[in-house]
Amino acid sequence: MKVAIYSRGLDFEQENPIQLLLEELMRFDTKIYIFHQLLEQFTFPRNIYEKLTPFSVSDDLSNDIDLLISVGGDGTMLDAVTLIKQKNIPILGINFGRLGFLASVSRNEMASAVDALINRSFHIEKRTLIHLDSNEPLFGDAPFALNEFAIHKRDISPMVKIQTYLNGEFLNTYWADGLIVATPTGSTGYNMSCNGPIVFPESSSFVITPVAPHNLNVRSIVVPDTNVISFEIEGRADQFICALDARREIVSKTIQLAVRKEKFCINLARLSENNFLSTLRTKLTWGLDKRN
Repeated sequence: MKVAIYSRGLDFEQENPIQLLLEELMRFDTKIYIFHQLLEQFTFPRNIYEKLTPFSVSDDLSNDIDLLISVGGDGTMLDAVTLIKQKNIPILGINFGRLGFLASVSRNEMASAVDALINRSFHIEKRTLIHLDSNEPLFGDAPFALNEFAIHKRDISPMVKIQTYLNGEFLNTYWADGLIVATPTGSTGYNMSCNGPIVFPESSSFVITPVAPHNLNVRSIVVPDTNVISFEIEGRADQFICALDARREIVSKTIQLAVRKEKFCINLARLSENNFLSTLRTKLTWGLDKRN
């Protein structure tokens, strides 16, 4: 069995949990690929170090890897998506961060996660991505996102005017600080913090949510993900922020932008007890009365 371990940065006190994860995997004679920064950050025992194969970019990961374990928070998993691309390698998130909608396995469940991997008892959920098309090259070889695409004003710039179209037909003009187009997976992220609705992962939709809209009658709208959503941006500033998940670029307001459903999906691995409803109840404390 082949497993890759990715993290974009951990605290030094988290060296022991990482080592425990490696020891658990090596009990089952697993071939382990590990992100090079972890090898540079931590000092593992020699008997472990010698069995690790470092990787640094997507091309270092072969298609026959059985699972990529993302160690960190949801942001780490979003980074891992840009490494996986079209390789169909499932991603399992171990949460060393805070909320953890995507990285749903706690650090106390690492042994259970390894057992599920060895016994092939984990579940795979296919999650759609959003793809960005533009008349200028943006975001290198990864113009896609798992959570959302966003347009946002820069710093203290005045609000922007975003004319939005569905398949070329005018939808609305948003006077706002920005605009989010979220996937179902991203509906529990930036979209939710801007009062957008939560939608189920299998709902085949996009959620369009304004950020601090000037008109109070403007609300989120859910549209089928078969739509191509395009934009025309106006504003007093000459530039604005274009974002895919946590990756950002500063672009000119004359740029042409459109988003659509990506041609491929990402496979998220989860333990049997960590389904979408249980994650919502746990992370949002639904069904609990804090007064008691």
